[in-house]
Amino acid sequence: MSEENKREAGRQETSPAAEQQEPAAPEQREPANTQEVAGAEPAGAGAEHPNQPQPDTMPEHPDASASDKPAEPAAPSAADANADAPAAPAEAGGDAAPAGAGEGAGAGAGAGAVDPEREAKIKAVQEARAARLAAKAAAEAGGDASAGAGAGAGAVDPEREAKIKAAQEARAARLAAKAAAEGGGDAPAEPKPPSPKQPWLDEAVELLKSEVHPEAVEEAAINELSDDMPTITVKAGHWRAAAELLKSHEKLGCNYLRNVTGVDYETHMEVVYFVINLETKREYAIKIRTDRDQPSVPSAVPVWLSADWPEREIYDLLGIDFPGHPDLRRIMMPDDWVGHPLRKDYVPLDPEV
Repeated sequence: MSEENKREAGRQETSPAAEQQEPAAPEQREPANTQEVAGAEPAGAGAEHPNQPQPDTMPEHPDASASDKPAEPAAPSAADANADAPAAPAEAGGDAAPAGAGEGAGAGAGAGAVDPEREAKIKAVQEARAARLAAKAAAEAGGDASAGAGAGAGAVDPEREAKIKAAQEARAARLAAKAAAEGGGDAPAEPKPPSPKQPWLDEAVELLKSEVHPEAVEEAAINELSDDMPTITVKAGHWRAAAELLKSHEKLGCNYLRNVTGVDYETHMEVVYFVINLETKREYAIKIRTDRDQPSVPSAVPVWLSADWPEREIYDLLGIDFPGHPDLRRIMMPDDWVGHPLRKDYVPLDPEV
């Protein structure tokens, strides 16, 4: 081929019109000179020029070097598209891949707004639990006293201390009131006036000691809980003589026996006689103490006939013997009944009865 024909063929290959009419296949096209082809391209066309080969179809020139022509950028991968998702919608318009990347980025941003709060809550719960465990361990091991003991017992000790303090204050108030009533306070209370029945008691005690026996009376007192009843405890050995004195003496004149009762004190037994003067209304309660193992009190029936059935009842239910009684036998239980139902050591044969 002549030189002229070669130049003509080169002009046809570099002419834009010729390329538009008959585009050459990428694998058959081989520019003679890269600098000449670059100079033939319109200025500012860039990658959008119709004759510019795309990165995926650009053949590698065997004689081209890295210094003659810069390497074309590689096609973006799916991961790169997702990473650059925020800028993709503005540059790619309605392309499917950038839109998908934008949705992934939006979901990631939404998750990022929730996860920090959840992590903060979990961290706070873990720290609180660790603090409770540390306080409990310190309280059990007796470690750092002020922190451990205060954390472990702080919820209980104040309430307990308050209760103890309130109980102590109440007790102190009761003691102070008692001391004031007994005359030990700052302003001692006025002495209680003597009972109007105190002269009756003093006179009866004096007569019993002078007329019966100096040691006939064991105790004597006014029972305030029973309408200031004059109460005299007489020894059992002197009871018969004391009963006759109480009934027949002109100053006493207790001619009526109102009641008789028996009491089991577990350490001993007592029989109480209530006598009264129907004219003067002077009355006394006479107590006779006796042994519990073999209780025995002289009968008052020879002095007051009204003591007959009450003494039989006491004998039946408490087992107290009354020597001198004219007809001492059971009055409520059968004669062959074992035990005395009103004694505190009584064991019934049938617990259900």
